[in-house]
Amino acid sequence: MVEQELKSAIEKMKEDSPSRKFVESIDLAINLRDINLQDPSKRFQMEVNLPHPLGKEIKICVLAEGAHLVEAASIASRVISKEELDNISREPKLAKKLAQEYDYFVATASLMPTIGRSLGKVLGPRGKMPKPVPPTAPIEPLVKNYQSVVQIRLRQAPVIHTRIGTIAMNNDAINENALAVIRNVENRLEKGVNNIRSIYIKTTMGPAVKVK
Repeated sequence: MVEQELKSAIEKMKEDSPSRKFVESIDLAINLRDINLQDPSKRFQMEVNLPHPLGKEIKICVLAEGAHLVEAASIASRVISKEELDNISREPKLAKKLAQEYDYFVATASLMPTIGRSLGKVLGPRGKMPKPVPPTAPIEPLVKNYQSVVQIRLRQAPVIHTRIGTIAMNNDAINENALAVIRNVENRLEKGVNNIRSIYIKTTMGPAVKVK
């Protein structure tokens, strides 16, 4: 049922979105009900692997040393060495800018204690603490995987909002990405679908379309 309703909403969303000079992102909003978010156990954070890449570059910052420095140079949006990390830790403004600029962070595991001390206060609240990678493990698979991963967070407000693709994607791919998010959210909710009040889908600048 939801799949067909999503298809109709996606068609209307595209009809209502005029052609623009840039490729608009598509966002999904899930409004929840009957959840006591005063109880920390009801909040959650998770990553959802989508069936299809998001269609726009995902900016990934790798904090590395050793062999990871060389490997990450050709696959990451930015690579930060231990020496540069030490400098950033002394500049709070640089740390905040870093957190705002990149979607995900990956780090050589041995750097995690330093990252926790220097960037933890900035990255932690944003849900962007790096995924640690053992020094002998490759970074490339993790970086590539992030091209089709979204982060879902439920905190103080009873709403989940995430990007699921772009207007340039075909309707089936958008539908499948949306369903992946919805199903994962349902599985984390105490009452499943009964905790969902409404679902909306929209482009960056277009009107929100309700999934009826």
